[in-house]
Amino acid sequence: MTSIFRFFKRYRTFILLLTTLLLCAILRNAFGICVVLSLCIIALLALRWVERRQMNRRIKSLTRYLCTVQDRLSLPPMETDEDGEWGVLQSEIYKVVALLRQQYSEEKRQKQYLADMLSNISHQIKTPLTAISLMTELLEQPSLTEEQRLDYAGKIDTQVTRVTWLIRHLLTLSQLEADAVEMKQEEISLLSVIQQVRDSLNVLSELKGVEILLDIPSEITIKGDRHWLSEAMMNIVKNGIEHNDKTSGYVRITATQTPIFVRVKIEDNGSGIDGQDLPHIFERFYKAKNAPPQSVGIGLALAKQIIVSLNGKIDVESKKHQGSVFTVTFYSV
Repeated sequence: MTSIFRFFKRYRTFILLLTTLLLCAILRNAFGICVVLSLCIIALLALRWVERRQMNRRIKSLTRYLCTVQDRLSLPPMETDEDGEWGVLQSEIYKVVALLRQQYSEEKRQKQYLADMLSNISHQIKTPLTAISLMTELLEQPSLTEEQRLDYAGKIDTQVTRVTWLIRHLLTLSQLEADAVEMKQEEISLLSVIQQVRDSLNVLSELKGVEILLDIPSEITIKGDRHWLSEAMMNIVKNGIEHNDKTSGYVRITATQTPIFVRVKIEDNGSGIDGQDLPHIFERFYKAKNAPPQSVGIGLALAKQIIVSLNGKIDVESKKHQGSVFTVTFYSV
């Protein structure tokens, strides 16, 4: 029934003319033909008037919708029309508007991200640059001894190294967040990566008196990029070492594998993370209350972004003064 109605609605002018011709052929007298033709003309004019009103109504409806989209931050739903061609037009307009809204939101997000990034970089670099400027002025004093000059030069070198490290990690983090880093896809032995991390952190762990314990089966492998995986794991393990001042401190790394994922746990018995800090520790430049003075709050944010890029996720459980457990899951599919 609906298809018959749509057919009549689409070809109503043709049907009306055909009906008029049939009636004229049946009547076969001048008066009757004139009456039928007059009624046909009136009907055609009425149909034309109705069609123009419907078109104007639909155009006004679309115009109101577009004005509403301009005035609102959200995308309002569009009222659909049962007419086929108008329904297609409305659908296409809605798709274009939705696409433009999405592009606008993404552009706005990127601009805000850039502004935040520049603000963060400026804030983080300002302190070491101020120290470098101050010590440079002190070096210009002729009364300084050679020992004092060497001391100031060493401090300047330390600050320059810090700024270089900061810029390098900020650029790396930005590239990862922008998905501009190409990750290799190769089979990696997890044990060999963690052993490399342990060897790199041996000096720091010995200075802090923290033992790095491994319990990782040699057959566990991960598909990904060895360099970036090592970078992520090193940041997490280093965090556990730096926040551990106990006499028998440890960082224990264990791993299990299933057909679906590889799960790595990095557990320490250090100072733990305060409940207020816990939701924010993976945010860039966030410094927990017990963070060391030299911390800039990039390590864990960088680790998380790398793990996400390697098709994984990271979670943390912690209680203050009882240590923390970081759980990293890498999915195989």
